[in-house]
Amino acid sequence: MPKFLDSHSMGNVTEDQLRKAQNMPKDKDGITHENIMYNKAENRAYCLLDAPTKEAVEKHHEKLGMKCEWVLEVKTTA
Repeated sequence: MPKFLDSHSMGNVTEDQLRKAQNMPKDKDGITHENIMYNKAENRAYCLLDAPTKEAVEKHHEKLGMKCEWVLEVKTTA
């Protein structure tokens, strides 16, 4: 499955909600959160996801009321 890194505003999402999202099972589109990095002071979150397409990542976030500012397909060393 391809990996994607995205960035978006955290909005009103709490750190606890991010931890819960990290541990959610694969959704109906096959998306899983591999890691979520964030900086509350900057109101910024970065998600590393396993997903079939960039469009699936964008739709996944839209369902949660978030709009990705960018989405990149990436490779990891691990």
